[in-house]
Amino acid sequence: MPEIAQFNIDRTHPSHWTITFSNPPVNMFIPATIDELRTLMSEIETDPHVRVIVFQSENPDFFIAHLDVGKAAERRETLDLWRDFVLRLSSSPVVSIAKVRGRTRGIGNEFILACDMRFASRQNAIFGNPEVGVGLVPGGGALEWLPRIVGRSRALEIVLSGDDFDADIVERYGWVNRTLDDDDLDSFVDNMVGRLASFDREALGAAKAQINRFAMPTAAELQSSNDLFFPTLAWPTAQARRAKLRGVGYGVRSDFELNFGSYLPTFGPAEDATDTPAAAALAVEQST
Repeated sequence: MPEIAQFNIDRTHPSHWTITFSNPPVNMFIPATIDELRTLMSEIETDPHVRVIVFQSENPDFFIAHLDVGKAAERRETLDLWRDFVLRLSSSPVVSIAKVRGRTRGIGNEFILACDMRFASRQNAIFGNPEVGVGLVPGGGALEWLPRIVGRSRALEIVLSGDDFDADIVERYGWVNRTLDDDDLDSFVDNMVGRLASFDREALGAAKAQINRFAMPTAAELQSSNDLFFPTLAWPTAQARRAKLRGVGYGVRSDFELNFGSYLPTFGPAEDATDTPAAAALAVEQST
């Protein structure tokens, strides 16, 4: 099993763990991240005392940036391993909570959707699935979770626009359980965790399993989108659009990663050869 290096696990309270993600500079998900999550999931499954886990980020500006698609493409089994983790997390009797500060896009959004509850900073949380804007189709679970959680029309808005959504809209859509003022987020989640951890693991797990009958995607549904993801990388339009990501700060702390959704329409149609990354950056700068 791989060593856990990107996640710090606070086990001060045996009944509830706080798990902090850190992969500088912007908390990108890479194949090793998914390997570590699967190892972490094994620890959760084999510990009879833990009832609640809270996922948070060490980086206040990025909960999870997104998947490093290039690295994932070098390991095509990555999304299959991700599907395995998602199913285990969602099916576990342990209650999972995402405490969100910063940006969470792509697989980051799919990660929090797979958690049982989501609470976010009203002042400092941004959400999105930008894949369509770079010529791809979400393959990590967004297409399965979002219609169940926010409904068909809002799921289409989120996925097809590829835009960033602030915490107020996300709360209104039911995408998260609720948003709170940043100063109140930690204490609210702590109180929720303490309440849940005071209950029996067996009762928590049984109630969660019954709700999952109606609210959780199947393995086959998740696999269907996974199977679509990597072939889209070969589409000429996707290759042309992804080429426009070069030179705009992809994967590093940059204005692009901070404002991903704003950049996507500036790229223009994939066949428009005059729409260069430099022109896209200038257009965003002029619009802000």
